[in-house]
Amino acid sequence: MSERTDASNHPGSPRATPGIRARNREAIEQEILATGRRHLAEHGAAALSLRAVARDLGMVPSALYRYVRNRDELLTLLIVSAYTSLAEAVETAHDAVDPDDLPARWTAVGTALRDWALSHPHEYSLLYGSPVPDYEAPAESTNEPGTRVQALLVRLLADATRTGRTSNAAATISTRTPQLATRAAGPLLEDPFFEGAGLTAETLMAGLTAWTLLLGAVSSEVFHQLGDTITDPDAYFHYLLDLAGALVLAPPAPPVTSQAHHQATHQAQHQARSRS
Repeated sequence: MSERTDASNHPGSPRATPGIRARNREAIEQEILATGRRHLAEHGAAALSLRAVARDLGMVPSALYRYVRNRDELLTLLIVSAYTSLAEAVETAHDAVDPDDLPARWTAVGTALRDWALSHPHEYSLLYGSPVPDYEAPAESTNEPGTRVQALLVRLLADATRTGRTSNAAATISTRTPQLATRAAGPLLEDPFFEGAGLTAETLMAGLTAWTLLLGAVSSEVFHQLGDTITDPDAYFHYLLDLAGALVLAPPAPPVTSQAHHQATHQAQHQARSRS
């Protein structure tokens, strides 16, 4: 019997072709996304057209359909890509901060969100702007990437709860606040997304309110909703960021001055002599 060489072990064999084909497909998919983003910027999400995207890519529409079945699938891919890009930017900023510095973590999340939004206004609009007519994002594709930033905030709230550093600022506003928070939270605390965080209804609602204020601040700037009212947008954003952060995080304890330390020591010594 003659000895035969196994073609699967030869680097030039057809068995290596799927890897090349997969790389080629990924490159084309990235081109489709890049062209789709450009069309978002030029025409808006509602006017997104597969035929126009195919034309810009130098493809016939039937060839493009091998990669995306229809406009809705392209929109979903663009949404997932945008959520992923946003989450990576925010996570990088958040993870660069001392994990014990809770206010700095909140500031990092808010600042990174704003920076990304101002650098990607059309993608931000796709995520947080007006709904696209006749399109509904599939939860199975968009929920996980779409909640990565919120997951950071849940971790922040959990750490604040664990260390006793949550704020009671909301409760000082109205005597109804605790009861309203309980009613508003409803069964939300039982959602697996919050499992293990140990949050109360008041902490969860304060966190949700802070997130809403943060998104509102970013949206008002991206969409120019305040016009020329604010002459220093940086100052206004950080003012609002600090204000929103105060809803969820207690202010740090004031540092003990040398004079206060001396007085406390003297008082302790005096009390000790009185007992002796």
